[in-house]
Amino acid sequence: MMRTSKTLLKKLPEIVADEIRKQHEHGMAIRLMFQDEACFGRINKTRRCWAPEKIRPDTLHQVVREYTYVYAAVSPHDGVMDSLVLPETNSEAMSLFLREVSGRHNDELILMVLDGAGWHRAKDLAVPENMRLIFLPPYSPQLNPVEHIWDEIREKWFTNKAFRDLDSVQELLVKALVTLENDQIRVQNTAGFNWIVSINLNAI
Repeated sequence: MMRTSKTLLKKLPEIVADEIRKQHEHGMAIRLMFQDEACFGRINKTRRCWAPEKIRPDTLHQVVREYTYVYAAVSPHDGVMDSLVLPETNSEAMSLFLREVSGRHNDELILMVLDGAGWHRAKDLAVPENMRLIFLPPYSPQLNPVEHIWDEIREKWFTNKAFRDLDSVQELLVKALVTLENDQIRVQNTAGFNWIVSINLNAI
């Protein structure tokens, strides 16, 4: 593991503990979340699939350059997941997403861990009062458990699928996201990296 990765593994528990001490007098609980975006569209990948013996299955392949984007944040400690499907990745869309997450957890202080994409650091990004942004080291997607959420969606819902239009993509995407948001155990098992869930969110 790179030194920057080891640094985050060491620093993140310290940051959490410091925020817990600060918020204790205000009675606010801490929610540690990881955030990411992903692109879904009408370019698909074919994968192996089951078929009767001696039969070669036909799978669908499609290359149409139409996309939509998913913003998601997960809480590895309890499997809570918040998501929005939005048409673009920019500071305006990011501000909208952060506001949505903030509203869902308005009685908690959210420590949001995310990468250093330009729209995450934009001057016009609106960060809610009950949220603090913590940036991952550059080139370290392996530290973000939301990457595994994208893998889960692509494997379980989008494998060998072709779509007649972008609305069909969004329809299936929303179905996948709602399924995951309603299954905290599944999200927790997917995103609950040991080094994250070992961080004590209640210590003073």
